[in-house]
Amino acid sequence: MTNPISPLPGDRFQGKKIQRRRLWGRAKGKPLSRYQAGLVADTLPRLALDRQNPLAGLGHYDNIRLEVGFGGAEHLLHRARENPDTGFIGVEPFLNGIAKALAGIEKSGLTNIQLHHGDVWQFLEAVPNASINHIDILYPDPWPKPRHYKRRLIKEDLVSEFHRILKPATPLDFASDIPSYINWALLRILKHGGFVWDAQCAADWHTPYAGWPSTRYEAKALREGRTPHYFRFMRRP
Repeated sequence: MTNPISPLPGDRFQGKKIQRRRLWGRAKGKPLSRYQAGLVADTLPRLALDRQNPLAGLGHYDNIRLEVGFGGAEHLLHRARENPDTGFIGVEPFLNGIAKALAGIEKSGLTNIQLHHGDVWQFLEAVPNASINHIDILYPDPWPKPRHYKRRLIKEDLVSEFHRILKPATPLDFASDIPSYINWALLRILKHGGFVWDAQCAADWHTPYAGWPSTRYEAKALREGRTPHYFRFMRRP
């Protein structure tokens, strides 16, 4: 069992339990098209995971992969098409991202994805121990201003939950192009003690993951002259 760790700046404890954080950022952007609105109304309820039993709809898969904050869903859809024998959970609080995922699922005829529109904490604690094979956090909102650091997704309590739900020797992938967030995330993930920095990714963290499809966030980083960084941490056996 991992030893308790003291809070870092931006991580607030209340007694022995870290306080739940509010969900920051936009919930919805430009109005949905009629097609997208129809998918949200008719298809999302069928693909929405059960908060009380999050893996119920994916129980027939030996491998389950979780992506938190999938944005435009390019990576989620690519991986689901690439790995039809893996079950995928996509989490996204932004309704327009959910609509894009639903459109991609319908277009590709995918049956191995379930979606959650909202905060990952709304179901995370109901996920069984050592039940997830892979977790992706790719280009999360960096909240670059110091006064907004408290809004960042990666906090000590989330890292601990990821460690709990991952199977031994399986990966947690984190990608970002914002130096302050990279330092923030590495400090919290490595301080936890339950993860080892994958040697291959540690040797060259500028190289994307195998089969990487690229995303609009990576394209924006490159266009604006920032350097994407790709990290992989393995849960200790």
